[in-house]
Parts: sequence; structure tokens; C-alpha cells
Amino acid sequence: MNPIETEHHPMSSYDLDTTTLRARLTGALVLPGDADWDGARQAWQLTVDQRPEAVVLAENADDVVAAVDAARAAGLRVAAQATGHNANPLGSLSGTVLVKTSRMRGVAVDPEKRTVRVEAGALWGDVTAAAAPYGLMGLAGSAADVGVVGYTLGGGLSWLARKHGLAANGVVAAEAVTADGVLRRIDASTEPDLFWAVRGGGGSFAVVTALELDLVPVGDLHGGTLFWPVERAAEVLHAWREWTATLPDEVTSIGRLLRFPPLEEIPEPVRGQSFVAVELVSLLDQDRTDAVLAPLRELAPVMDTVHPCTPHDLAQIHMDPPQPVPAAGDGVLLGALPAEALDAYLALTGPDTDFSLLSTEIRHLGGALAPQPGTGGAVSGLDAAYAVFTVTITPDEAAVKATHQVLDAVAQALRPWSTGTSYLNFAERSGGAPFAEPAVLARLGRVKAQYDPADVVRGNHPVAPAA
Repeated sequence: MNPIETEHHPMSSYDLDTTTLRARLTGALVLPGDADWDGARQAWQLTVDQRPEAVVLAENADDVVAAVDAARAAGLRVAAQATGHNANPLGSLSGTVLVKTSRMRGVAVDPEKRTVRVEAGALWGDVTAAAAPYGLMGLAGSAADVGVVGYTLGGGLSWLARKHGLAANGVVAAEAVTADGVLRRIDASTEPDLFWAVRGGGGSFAVVTALELDLVPVGDLHGGTLFWPVERAAEVLHAWREWTATLPDEVTSIGRLLRFPPLEEIPEPVRGQSFVAVELVSLLDQDRTDAVLAPLRELAPVMDTVHPCTPHDLAQIHMDPPQPVPAAGDGVLLGALPAEALDAYLALTGPDTDFSLLSTEIRHLGGALAPQPGTGGAVSGLDAAYAVFTVTITPDEAAVKATHQVLDAVAQALRPWSTGTSYLNFAERSGGAPFAEPAVLARLGRVKAQYDPADVVRGNHPVAPAA
């Protein structure tokens, strides 16, 4: 199934009551040896070879309750997954029941409240399609096929982030199955500690079966990419760095180095070529967007795709792969990006190096992403000025190891400017920087101990119960 086989699945020593579990499920139970086992256990991130004890293909929240009850009774743990875009930190899943929520795709928009209720398997493309007829949109990520719940539990960094903050701050309520098998509706007044923890603290606290999220009105919307030959990387990225200091919160942008392989899946205009690019979304009107972009356009990009957009168009800007791929990546948060930091970055990634990874980018943060103490959830913002993320295709284990060495080198080069914390959805390896300050992590440990003292529920960035 996958390019990397990390572990042979042993004969299980757990006494999972499959008969009772099957009888309780509306969905399906898939076990090792079943014809559909490899498909059931596969994550979107194909580099990861997931080998759980069983997979539950949940149809509804009652199926999730049944899975949690059966796993707990058998001394197993539970991990939930809609797509598996950031599956690597979960590892092999030995001793774990994997609950796939991909069949739970319900989306219901309340146009008067400007909210949407999404089930655990809903994708951002589902939400965009459902909200658009009402002139509304969600704080979606850069790809339409990313799961809404996992993305939001990890914070949720959208194209509108500098104006509207993290998606986790827009969670109105959640429905979640805790380790005791109880389905709870949680909000600011009901189970407030658990509600605080799931907003940015990840998936370690309960299996979330649905979220209710705020939507925002669709107003002026422009987006696209400016491309230059990669040989101009230093000139363009230094100009972009200075440009970001002048931007209103209505503009979110990314400085990026792209080295496209010569594959048929890659659009003809960029196939097999390398570029330095600036991607952006503007919530300003046409005239103000053009005025803001003027300094970059004076650099004479070879392609300029910035245009009036629909919410659907935003998912095309970043050119994320449209199907599962084997890949490896990781991120770094920067407290600042002075010229010397960008020089250190380019010394590793620029055109005069042997750097060959598909993409490395620097996202401009700030604005509404600044943390608001005492408000929001566990991670209410990113206490950083920029976020670096580097990723490439890794068809085999040798490529993974080589890529990890490059990722380590990038992180080391930027260490003087690092915040010392990470953004969960850009942390694709385990054992990296913590995603929050010590006081927040300590509180998360106490919430975990309250709701899951035996550590039944696994998240891809785990929080252990406090002693």
C-alpha cells in the first residue's frame, strides 16, 4: 500500500470484542486480513504506514461511542482521523483502534446566525460549497480536501488569518465523545475546560464528532500569485519582507520558493521550472489591492495571477496536491524576520545551493493572529511574526531521511529567530518544539487528566494527563 513499511502487524494480544462492536455499528469494522484492510488504514499522507489493531469506519456519533467503549474495555487506545494529512506524528498505531470519520460529511449552514455545523469527516471544500450561496465563507486552509475538524483543533491558519485570526477562535460549540464513552456538547458554559482545550490544543482530549463554527461574509476578495525566476530569490524575498511591514491586516501573503518536477500532473506554465513566488489574498477592493501590490509588480513578475476571487478560488492558489501523496515536511515559527534571518534561510534554500525540495515558504503572520490572553481557547493566536514551512515528495525511506536532514538544517539556521514554540498543523514530526507556553501545557495536562486519566484518546501531538 505505502512506500514505507515500518512495522509488521503482530498478532494482537488485545481482546477486542469484535462481535459486540460490529452489532453496535451502523458503519463498518475492518480488521487485519480483511480484503479492504489496506484501504481502511491508509492516511492521506502516504509516507505513514498506519497499523492499528482495528479500523472503525464511523457513520455517526453513536459509532464513535461504540468504538471508544470497545477500545477502552479491551485496554486499547483510540485515534480519530478524517483524512490523515498530518498523520506522521501518530506513528504505527499499535495498540490503537483507528476511528475513520470520513463518512461523516454532514454540513448545515445557519445563514441568520452566520454559523455552520460540520460533522467530523467534512472537508473544507464541503463547507465552502454550502456557505457560498449565502454569501458566507469559513476560515479554510489552503487545500479544499483538508478535514475541517483536525485543521481547527490544531488552530487553523487560513488565507483570512491576519484579519480574522485562527479558525479555532471561531468555534462556537463542539460535540465530542470523551474517554468514558459519553457524547457531550461542549461550549463556553458547558464543560468550559474541555471546550478551551480542544480549541487549538489538538485531538488528545476527546473524539470530536462535530463542530459549530462562525462564518464570515464574503466581501471584496482578490487572490493569486506573482512568479519570478528562482535566480531572483534574494531580491524578491527581501523586497517582500520589507513590503509585509507596510501591509494592512486585510492582506495575508506568503513568500515561497518552488521547484516543480517535470510531471504531467503539474500545470504546463510551471512544469519542470523553479520560481520565487509571492502568494496572497486581499480583502481590499480592486483599487486598494492594486495600490498595495504596486511595489511587487514593479519587480516585473513573469506571471501575475492575482484576480478577483470566489471562496472556491482560494483553494487553488497554494497548488496543494489534489490527491494523497508520500511527503515529508515541518515548520518553524519566527519571532522576527530581519534581513540576516532571510539571508540565513536563503543560504540553505536559494538558487545558489543544492536545495531541491519541492517547496519552502515563509508566511506572514501578525494582525488578528496575535494571541489575546484570557480569550479564545488553548491556542488563541500565534506569538510569532512569520511561519516557515518546508515540504517535498518522499517516495521511499531514503528520501524521508534525506529530507529530515534538510528540515533539521533549516530549523538550525533559523534558530536565533525561532520563538521556541510550534504551530501544530505545520509540525509534521514528533518530538519538536512545544506548541504552547508552559502554563498552557500544564493546564492542558490537567484537562486531560480530568477527562481521560488513562490516556485512551490519542492525538497526533499528544498531551499527557497531569500526574
